Amino acid sequence: MEEFSKLAKLPLIPLVVTPSDEVLQDSTPIIERIESQYPSPSIHPQDESLKFISALIEEYGDEWGNKLMFHFRWWHSDDRNACARVLAYSRIVGDDEDEIEKATDSIAERMVTRRYFTGSSKDNAPLLKRYLNELLGLLEHHLSIHRYLLGGRPAFADFGLAPQIYELASDPTGGGIIKNRAPHTLAWSQRMLEPRDEGDFLSWEKLEPTLGPLLHNVGNFFLPWSSANTNALKQNKTQFSVNLNNEKYTQQPQKYHAKSLESLKKRFQEIRDPKQIKSILTDYDCLQWLI
Repeated sequence: MEEFSKLAKLPLIPLVVTPSDEVLQDSTPIIERIESQYPSPSIHPQDESLKFISALIEEYGDEWGNKLMFHFRWWHSDDRNACARVLAYSRIVGDDEDEIEKATDSIAERMVTRRYFTGSSKDNAPLLKRYLNELLGLLEHHLSIHRYLLGGRPAFADFGLAPQIYELASDPTGGGIIKNRAPHTLAWSQRMLEPRDEGDFLSWEKLEPTLGPLLHNVGNFFLPWSSANTNALKQNKTQFSVNLNNEKYTQQPQKYHAKSLESLKKRFQEIRDPKQIKSILTDYDCLQWLI
């Protein structure tokens, strides 16, 4: 922690220090920097529309997928106790049970206080459960056909979403749900520990039957929440509500995500020929939130 505090500009992990002592933070810019230095095999399709779809799903994984993982990890006592103990063991060298127990309690207490910040609350709990079930159903259908989200090789999208599933699967409740309902999705998340180039990216026409419904989920849940979050920050609100699929979802606004949404909009604006992607995003209720 002492070394991290000296290097970090933001209280975020992961943090990477390059051989030239440059400090990189947050998974998305870290991945993009490494991709620029080692572009082959690329995690970005050449097709501009697919490249943006991949970036959109990566952001969805980072922000929306993380909500689902965080809620299930720290909501139920069995999950939070198990995860806090694992984290305590990772921090403490030795087998002093009293020290491990104190660290376990401290970690659990800290993370529970952060639940509401991510939207994990009594009112939202049944909604988050349904959101997870829907996401797993969509992923399972797609990944029963494809090795990765965009075909035969890992894309930016996979790096954003798979880790949330992998972490969730390591917890008692989340692991039971995923193992029971989504074995192909579980296998994909584990495959992403050492992802391999197993083929080409596919065309949108081949991906759309099973990836299109995931985009629809992005457009109906993640993007309207994201837009409402940004508007709440602009209005200096300490809490906001948004109607998602005809149900009210309420939480505190998140400052960092407003910046990442602006980055996503900038990506969209930089597309040279946006005709196809605009058509796709319109079909799946995403375009209105990105312009």
